[in-house]
Amino acid sequence: MDVQDVLLRFGELTLKGRNRAWFEDQAVREVKRAIAAFPNAVVEKDYGRLYVRLNGEPYEGVREALGTVFGLVSFSPVIRVPLELDAILDAVLSAIDAKRPEPRTFKISVRRANKRFPYTTRELNPMLGSRVLERRPHLKVDLHRPDIEVSVEIRDTEAFVYSDTIPGLGGFPVGTNGKAVLLLSGGIDSPVAGWLAMRRGLAIEAVHFHSMPYTSDRARQKVIDLAAVLARYCGQMTLHLVSFTDIQLRLKSACPEHLLITMMRRSMFRIAQTIAGLRGARGIVTGESLGQVASQTLASLHVIGKVADLPVIRPLIATDKTDIVRLAEKIGTYSISIRPYEDCCTLFVPKSPSTNPNLRVVERFEHYWDWLPSLEREAAERAETLEVTPQGPLRDREAIESLF
Repeated sequence: MDVQDVLLRFGELTLKGRNRAWFEDQAVREVKRAIAAFPNAVVEKDYGRLYVRLNGEPYEGVREALGTVFGLVSFSPVIRVPLELDAILDAVLSAIDAKRPEPRTFKISVRRANKRFPYTTRELNPMLGSRVLERRPHLKVDLHRPDIEVSVEIRDTEAFVYSDTIPGLGGFPVGTNGKAVLLLSGGIDSPVAGWLAMRRGLAIEAVHFHSMPYTSDRARQKVIDLAAVLARYCGQMTLHLVSFTDIQLRLKSACPEHLLITMMRRSMFRIAQTIAGLRGARGIVTGESLGQVASQTLASLHVIGKVADLPVIRPLIATDKTDIVRLAEKIGTYSISIRPYEDCCTLFVPKSPSTNPNLRVVERFEHYWDWLPSLEREAAERAETLEVTPQGPLRDREAIESLF
């Protein structure tokens, strides 16, 4: 098949109603971002459809790039031919001949957007079908479960013919549902949660807490590499690296050991919320999964989440670990997440963390810690901010303190 265009399909919810034009613009932006490495390829809108005109660019490369676009439900490689029956028939036969394994049954579906074309849809379907049977007598028509269905679209100046449908990622284009910050650790869960949040249309900025010098440069690089993988799906990921060492050491000496994880998580949420406010984000995304660790019991989630005024989004809350691992492998983060470099939480885990913390007790401790708010504000102000592309950090940006 001489593929010349790619037909793109976005979910109906994305392209419905009064917001349709805006959603289409966001979809076009994301497609252009994905195929930027193919400068001759262009995105076009026609009759409510979106197309990528390859203009000589390799279809396989463009196909791989389109596999990173959220909101794209499916896409099809298209043969473009003149508005002539013989040319359309040749394209239909080419699509059938290219099908593997070799089909025994077929169906033709015509969509006539150009009402000036001399044949109606009802006429074209049997007309093309009979000609295919003449040229390929071993085939049979099956309107219900054909081995191959060839679609023909009659446009203003040409016809499009296609037969393959490649599944896309689905969801919504990134940014169409607002922005949130992602608590990105070096583990398996949080990158998957970030990917799922982006799939639902959230633009995300990642916040990572480190405990230098107790954690290593390799642990830092691990998180940057995770952000680079996520950037494949949005073009660029903002990563805020927050030094959490001073807060952890003070908490370790000030609070009962069994409440340490609870106190640390509450502090992280407050810092993340501060950064979210500075960056125009309206939610906090976490990789928490119910019952997976002590800080993820229902009681712990309640006490920890109480500090946040913003919505806390937990895409993995009812997901089994095996399913999380499977998705991490699919999106490309798993092999990075299992590198043996510890993050700040694993270094300070108590022997018996509380699974049922008491909110009043926790708040009473924090009430008397007048040093904690200033340390949290300082941690947010001094966060190191990187712009991470799929190839790695773009450059160091100004620290977030410049925004205060």
